Amino acid sequence: MKTELLEKTHNPERNFAEICLDSCRKLLDRIAKVKEAVLGEFHDTVDAHNKMLRLALNEAEALAWETDYPHLVFPALALEKAEEVTSWEARQREVVGRFSPNNSPSYLAPAFSTR
Repeated sequence: MKTELLEKTHNPERNFAEICLDSCRKLLDRIAKVKEAVLGEFHDTVDAHNKMLRLALNEAEALAWETDYPHLVFPALALEKAEEVTSWEARQREVVGRFSPNNSPSYLAPAFSTR
């Protein structure tokens, strides 16, 4: 068992650069999987603001890359950003619903009311 491990780590055909590239690819793959999972989880929640959700996740990824451990920071940050977008969209629906033509504000003079 120990010899198998040594053979895998001391493979003379693989140089340091290849090992680093493999590690980076795995890290990028993990972050992409988390991003897709968050997009899938919040897809139905953010109806028309899917682009805003993607932008929020891109921002979370950029912030995570500024840390020493992006693969550990990104999942929590991505969820936080996605929840902020969901909260923002709910607030927008509330505001738009409050001032829709069927719900004209009562403080308007009758001449300006849409009723």
